[in-house]
Amino acid sequence: MKRAIKNILGTSKKFYWALGLAAFFILGAVVLSIYSPQILSDLTNEIANGAGSRSIDMDAVLRYGIILGAFYIATALLNYAASFLLTGVTQKYANSLRKMIIEKINVIPLSYFDSRQIGDILSRVTNDVDSIAQSLDQTVSMLMQAAFMLVGSLIGMFATSWQMALTAMISIPLMLLFIALIMKLAMPQFLKRQEEIGIVNGSVEEKFSGELIIKLFNADKRENGYFEQKNQTLGKTMFRAQFFGGLMQPLMTFISYFAYIAVLVVGGLLMVNSADSGVDYGTISAFLVYVRLFQQPMAQIAQAINTLQTTTAASKRVFDFIEEKQMSDESGKKRFFPIGEDGRVQVKGEVEFRHVNFSYDDTREIIHDFSAKIKPGSKVAIVGPTGAGKTTMVNLLMRFYEINSGDILIDGISTKDMSREEIHDIFGMVLQDTWVFDGTMRENIVYNSPDISDNELKAIAKEANIYHFIRTLPGKFDCHLSNAGSVSAGQKQLMTIARAMVRQAPLLILDEATSNVDTRTEELIQEAMDNLTKGRTSFVIAHRLSTIKNADLILAMRDGNIVEQGTHDSLMAENGFYASLYNSQFSFE
Repeated sequence: MKRAIKNILGTSKKFYWALGLAAFFILGAVVLSIYSPQILSDLTNEIANGAGSRSIDMDAVLRYGIILGAFYIATALLNYAASFLLTGVTQKYANSLRKMIIEKINVIPLSYFDSRQIGDILSRVTNDVDSIAQSLDQTVSMLMQAAFMLVGSLIGMFATSWQMALTAMISIPLMLLFIALIMKLAMPQFLKRQEEIGIVNGSVEEKFSGELIIKLFNADKRENGYFEQKNQTLGKTMFRAQFFGGLMQPLMTFISYFAYIAVLVVGGLLMVNSADSGVDYGTISAFLVYVRLFQQPMAQIAQAINTLQTTTAASKRVFDFIEEKQMSDESGKKRFFPIGEDGRVQVKGEVEFRHVNFSYDDTREIIHDFSAKIKPGSKVAIVGPTGAGKTTMVNLLMRFYEINSGDILIDGISTKDMSREEIHDIFGMVLQDTWVFDGTMRENIVYNSPDISDNELKAIAKEANIYHFIRTLPGKFDCHLSNAGSVSAGQKQLMTIARAMVRQAPLLILDEATSNVDTRTEELIQEAMDNLTKGRTSFVIAHRLSTIKNADLILAMRDGNIVEQGTHDSLMAENGFYASLYNSQFSFE
């Protein structure tokens, strides 16, 4: 819990002024609440004394009643103002946490995501942050009020009767003992609960993304069974967490009853046996209110600690992610390639790999002593069986991962010396796993390039062979799309090609861009790709013959090494590894 409090305080400094103002309002409400029993005592004594002499001063009773009512109204208004402020603070703090997570995603290495479910990460952004916000909303005001009320009620009790005050304080050690015991039992369950929520969310995300395969294999019962196991585990964990956490309030109430009884007994004895004690009916009446005011913050603190266990569990997951190792800050690196008047990065396009070695986990080398020199404007096809290192090589070129040794150069400049931002400006990418986000066709194509004109957009759409499809859409370029919409895989690939054309990057990476489409669409895609690659150095992770035959250079990879390189005709003439792949129609793939 100490780490959670430290992290929350450290990331909420800009809200301190609002917390201070809320604390001021709560302090005012507490002062009024503490003074109210004195007014009540005077009112009670006025009535009791008047009843004995059958002469009640109604003016005094009315005056005390009005003052007491005004105190209660002012207390309610101050508490409302504090609650309003704190609710706003907790929601703004939750928004700032989400922003921190999203910003972290942009700088965290891709290797982090390779070993984690997307649903678990989403759970940290949504469920865990919401849990922090809700629990803070419930506890911050409660803890402030409880702390002020605890001090104020103690002062009030000792000012009224030190003997009865000491009697009431007997309950404190018992309460602290039970709070510590329950926290020890409940905390592991709250931590496990948040982890299980992430696992269930990951399972739901996995089921949605794989629904087509599940239906194809009639695996509904199997997947439902797996989900039910995870759901049952979550349910049991939530029950244990709520059970142990729920013990807090009944135990606090049980202990407070004994405090009431002890105070009544001691107060009665003092009133009957000690005339010098100054204890009368009004004193006992006021003191019982003080006892209630004293027991209430103790119960609130116990309840707040119980709720803060959810905060602790959720904040651990959130800040574990925020504190993950991130890619080095490269904002200070100089830019090597200028941007021309046409908006394109001025790069010739020569790429060289020098004895590159790479492994993901230091156990098995994926790329071993890889060397190649690519001339500007060349179209390079990379082929090989699964696990040969084709996609890995491209990821290293983009610096999505850092190489273990060796060097990669663009126009003679090491990518190690360049910022990732500049490298990503140089490259355009067309992937088979196309990304269509919720927005219009125009927004999808001109992604992050808003300055393009309508005429330029239309010309690019024609060159990418997507314009004939756009014309059929209602609203054409302004038609709203989503990834779950009625856009085919081939049309999505053509959109991605158009997006790369808009960017005008001098180097290109094309990853299996003509898979899973019909022959006619493949021809359109290949024609669009040829238009895209004109005059640009391009790397094609190839599976289909149409992307291999017309390549200027083919790199045949096996076990992280280039075993053959040359044109299609020359490699076929060698009748080696590439020829066997070609003749088997890439059966290894």
